[in-house]
Amino acid sequence: MDTYEPDTSLDARTILPSEGVSARWLAALDRIERSKAADPVIQKLQGAIRSLPLDAARDLLHGRPLGHPLHPVLVQVPIGCWLSAAVMDVMPAGQRAATTLTAVGLAGIAPAAITGWIDWADLPPEQARVGLAHAVANVTAVAFFAASLTARFRHRPAKARLWSLGGLVAVGVTGALGGHVAYRQAVGAWPAA
Repeated sequence: MDTYEPDTSLDARTILPSEGVSARWLAALDRIERSKAADPVIQKLQGAIRSLPLDAARDLLHGRPLGHPLHPVLVQVPIGCWLSAAVMDVMPAGQRAATTLTAVGLAGIAPAAITGWIDWADLPPEQARVGLAHAVANVTAVAFFAASLTARFRHRPAKARLWSLGGLVAVGVTGALGGHVAYRQAVGAWPAA
C-alpha cells in the first residue's frame, strides 16, 4: 500500500511575493509580529483564558475530537451568511433574506469567537500579536454587520448595503490575518522580508 508523501518542494519562500501590495501586506504583518507593544495585554489575556475551568470542554473547543481546530469550521457560518446577504442585497425582493442572513451571521459569531480565543491563548508571541489584530478586525466586522442589521430594521436598505459592504471588507482583512496565523503555525517562521 502506498503511503502519502507531502510535497515539500514548495515552502513559504517559493510562494511569497517580492513586490507590490502583497509584499507590503507581509511587511506590515512582520511589523505586527515583531512589535511588543501589546505584549503585556496579550500575556494577561492569554493567562486569563488558559485559567478558565473548562476541563474536557477545552479539548472540544480546540477541535481535538475532529483532529483539527474547530474555529476555522465555525467561522464559515457568519462569513457564508454575510456573503450570501450581499448577494441577496442585489436581488429583487431579496431584502428579507438579506436581513435574515445578516442576523444569522451575527448569531454565529459567539461560537466562532469562543473557539478562536481558546486557540489564541496557546499561541506563541508572534502569532498572538497577529491574532490580536485578527480579533480587532473581527470586532470591526461585527460592528459593521450590526449597523447593517439595524439599518435593515429601520427600513434603510441603502445604508444597510453600505454597512454590509464595509463589513465584508473587514471580513476579508480579518480572514487574511487569521490565515497568516494559521499558515505561520503550520509552516513556521516566514523568511526575512
